[in-house]
Amino acid sequence: MHRLLAPAALSFLLLSSTTTFVRAQDAPAPPIDKRYTDEIKKLTDLPAVKKAFQTFIDLEPQTKQDLITLTETPSPPFKEQVRAKKFAAMIKEAGADSVWIDEVNNVLAKRKGRSGKKTVVVEAHLDTVFPEGTDVKIKPKGDTLYAPGVGDDTRGLTAILAVLKGMGKVGIETDADVLFVGAVGEEGLGDLRGVKHLLRKDGGIKPDSYIAVDGDGISTITHRGLGSHRYRVTFKGPGGHSYGSFGIVNPHSALGKAIYHFTTEADKVTRQGIKTTYSVSVIGGGTSVNAIPYESWAEIDMRSESPEKLNQVDQLLQTAVQRALKEENSIKRQGPDLTVDVKKIGDRPSGRIEATTPIVQRAMAVSKFLNAEPHLEVASTNANTPIALGIPAVTIGSGGIGGGEHALNEWWLNDKGYLGIQRILLLLLAEAGVGK
Repeated sequence: MHRLLAPAALSFLLLSSTTTFVRAQDAPAPPIDKRYTDEIKKLTDLPAVKKAFQTFIDLEPQTKQDLITLTETPSPPFKEQVRAKKFAAMIKEAGADSVWIDEVNNVLAKRKGRSGKKTVVVEAHLDTVFPEGTDVKIKPKGDTLYAPGVGDDTRGLTAILAVLKGMGKVGIETDADVLFVGAVGEEGLGDLRGVKHLLRKDGGIKPDSYIAVDGDGISTITHRGLGSHRYRVTFKGPGGHSYGSFGIVNPHSALGKAIYHFTTEADKVTRQGIKTTYSVSVIGGGTSVNAIPYESWAEIDMRSESPEKLNQVDQLLQTAVQRALKEENSIKRQGPDLTVDVKKIGDRPSGRIEATTPIVQRAMAVSKFLNAEPHLEVASTNANTPIALGIPAVTIGSGGIGGGEHALNEWWLNDKGYLGIQRILLLLLAEAGVGK
């Protein structure tokens, strides 16, 4: 889940960063339509649901052990296959009708519904931000569990496991088919690749609604997808001695011009309207203080929940790069021209579903029922992709309290964590219908 920047502890160092914005005020959450509060109350009155609620509490020791087991199963970016195999075995044992691992290592577990006329996805992501070799051993301190990835999003995986176990133990049937998913590639340069593959036009699934489980607590409801474009811009020249080759093109000079032109223009268009951000986040190149570099590169991030605003800032970057290329080539005194390569390394779709949409209203009603105040928000999660495709989708937390996401000292505390599992079940049943 993307809300915070990765910490310096991971050596994800930002060598040059410019972010300029004025935060757009979130509109107040709309009232919850009474029909949805009535719907949730009706569900909670069902004997099987009451039994499931108690079952989740009874399962807490096993759920904790599942969290330890999965957290200590490494899942580095683009290398999620070990955890995928472990999770597939665990979810099969939890009672799924069929389980398989797809071409990109997503884990899919189907629980058949009474009619099967609809499909509801409940998903958490398998990957973490931590590179191969990171110590992922759980270190308990009192009731708090410390380990990289323990909350983001291993807790989400264990929560959906518990939901499946509870449904099986008390015999809850749904009308719709339910697809429990452990998705790869949510973090960083994974670029939501798991869910993009899952929902691809040719050969993908076409769910009727989508519930992503990411983060903690029982209040937040992400119904707006924070889109992002990310680029690696590389200027290239012949390189040479700083004195003997003076007058050839200098990639660093061009990159500096590009950054200046981009940030100057982007500042103007991001000071009002929907919050839109930009950051020149990593730069590199060069070999020695007495050598004109042969290349200079930068990685640039831009974000907005507005596709139009995101594309506008993107175009400013493209224009700035070409302007800098032209300017640097115009002042050369000898040698070949400078060239530039602009490579898109990330493309997360943006969009929103209205707060009056049934899935959002139901999520709000569930939080209210559990005595939590619903909080609607924008974030970059796996729900971005279904939202952009017009599929009703939200991201909700998995319960408990956590912190330090993307840091080596990440932690999670089981403060009534079962409420998060109850919340997932209620929203799932509201979307999938209870089998008769």
